[in-house]
Amino acid sequence: MHISVQQATFDLGAQVNDFTSAQDASGAVVTFTGIVRDLPQGGLQHMLIEHYPGMTEKALTEIAQQARTRWSLEDVLVIHRYGMLKPGEPIMMVSTASAHRKNAFEAADFLMDYLKSRAPFWKKEVTHAGADWVDAKDADEQALNRW
Repeated sequence: MHISVQQATFDLGAQVNDFTSAQDASGAVVTFTGIVRDLPQGGLQHMLIEHYPGMTEKALTEIAQQARTRWSLEDVLVIHRYGMLKPGEPIMMVSTASAHRKNAFEAADFLMDYLKSRAPFWKKEVTHAGADWVDAKDADEQALNRW
């Protein structure tokens, strides 16, 4: 299991290759990468993501361990960035490996729902007009509640 909270960008291809090549007993690897997207009306200069070091890694490790146990995963990778990220940049990545695809898909979906709604990150959208903290969305909470 690998959890990384980092400011630096990551090479998606290299991460997927490294993760996949380490999976001898797995029949499935599922990978999801989140990308910073522009606002519907446009104009996003960047997103500022903050977190509390130590607390964030501990929370992500605990949820990854839960997923690993609940879905009999062979391995889990979670990368989440912080700092200033521009539209089009990768913000996070989740990879899960399991003997069977259903477990890998469900665990990845669960981890993404957790990262979106409960992981201890705070996001601010910065435009030419100013900056606004991103509020929690009911839809994200509902998605997590299904688990």
